Amino acid sequence: MKDKIEILEQKEKEAAEGGGEARIKKQHDAGKLTARERVELLVDKNTFVELDKFVVHRCNDFGMGDKKIPGDGVITGYGKVEGRQVFVYAQDFTVFGGSLGMEHGRKICKLMDLAMKVGAPVIGLSDSGGARIQEGVESLAGYAEIFCRNVLASGVVPQISAIMGPCAGGAVYSPAITDFTLMVKDTSYMFITGPDVIKAVTHEEVNSEELGGAMVHNSKSGVAHFAAEDDKDCIETIKELLSFIPSNNMEDPPRVSTDDPSDRTEMGLRSLVPENPNKPYDMKDVIGSIADDGYFFEIQEHFAQNIVIGFIRLGGRSVGIVGNQPNMLAGCLDISASLKGARFVRFCDCFNIPILTLEDVPGFLPGTSQEWGGIITHGAKLLYAYSEATVPRVTVITRKAYGGAYDVMSSRHIRGDLVLAYPTAEIAVMGSDGAVNIISRAQIAGAEDPEAERARLIEEYRERFANPYRAAELGFVDEVIRPEDTRPRVIAAFEMLDGKRLTNPPKKHGNIPL
Repeated sequence: MKDKIEILEQKEKEAAEGGGEARIKKQHDAGKLTARERVELLVDKNTFVELDKFVVHRCNDFGMGDKKIPGDGVITGYGKVEGRQVFVYAQDFTVFGGSLGMEHGRKICKLMDLAMKVGAPVIGLSDSGGARIQEGVESLAGYAEIFCRNVLASGVVPQISAIMGPCAGGAVYSPAITDFTLMVKDTSYMFITGPDVIKAVTHEEVNSEELGGAMVHNSKSGVAHFAAEDDKDCIETIKELLSFIPSNNMEDPPRVSTDDPSDRTEMGLRSLVPENPNKPYDMKDVIGSIADDGYFFEIQEHFAQNIVIGFIRLGGRSVGIVGNQPNMLAGCLDISASLKGARFVRFCDCFNIPILTLEDVPGFLPGTSQEWGGIITHGAKLLYAYSEATVPRVTVITRKAYGGAYDVMSSRHIRGDLVLAYPTAEIAVMGSDGAVNIISRAQIAGAEDPEAERARLIEEYRERFANPYRAAELGFVDEVIRPEDTRPRVIAAFEMLDGKRLTNPPKKHGNIPL
């Protein structure tokens, strides 16, 4: 037995060494942790169980038969994060550059299959040069099988991708399907085709960071949701994200204890929304005023900043936030904001997370770039997502709620459960100026003093329609509330909705306007 134990320990040592000390040092010199160090940071101490640590590739071409390293460039296993079960894979850049071959891919697929059976999140720590060229089509098959499982697991268990090094070519499609993607500044990048190919085909000069770095995908493309400062910050962000979401689609989000009273009022909200309807303010101030301990975990902070999404807790309960941002483009909905909002609403609905919508929207952003870019189709995605959602939904209209954008932002007409409004709310087809210009054009033109008549009509229209009471009379607004009462009213609303049961008509799936 002693000899056999020694053989086991030797094999374990070989697997732990990965690509060897020289490659590990190179990884550290590049400002990156190794795959094992990342896993150790992520999971609770002494909870990680590694699977398939002795798996090796079967390729004998191009001299690969003499280069077989236990684990085949990816660490897979399960452990716990703050006491909750998770499944983790971490690509090891010190072994074949983290490249994916058939066995590497099979290890990940086995892990994902287990996660779906058990009902626990899958966390992928990517650091890979892409497909292992020596294995040819087998490596492509490995990727495709992972992609298929990403799709099948979507909406069943949360999937989180952390890009902690290169991620190029077909490899990018796995994180694209997962629920949240994190990137590390300066050390990670994602792209379909690299700078050299782009230069050869389009003659554009661009480096990896400019093409697909962390901030590019966080601010321009919207592919990524978080930009971490380094590997440790990335891991901590994953842990915090997990604290807001359930382990699978059959569970409710975790609840935490809080000392923040549920009946706390916030008088500062009275003065937060300006009397001038054209003056901006920061919707994040509203969010901070009502959230437990004022804490807001924002998602996609740098992308489509005219809409704000993320998680807060209300009375210890995890709640998804979607809010128009008057500080950016006056809070208009555009293509990017619609996509950002729709994706988040669908995630919350998948995983039983109630949605609070904070509305101050003057409409959809006008312009040829928006129309030609497909704002009709893309805006419809947000409408579709809200209409499809069956989780508890509360809407608070703080100021403007104009036109089709009023309908889209979780109105009662698309199955919003409870709609509250501040006294400053303006619910109408459009703003007073524009409405008067259309409906009273002839009257203004025929007046002795057209400008004075126009001003009078605008004021008259504003008094009649630029308030929440017409909508309240029709039952479209359930309650007009004092701003300082927002937190207790919203908490009470979600408590009332706790037992909500709503199902959509039976069907294979809908056909969202993609």
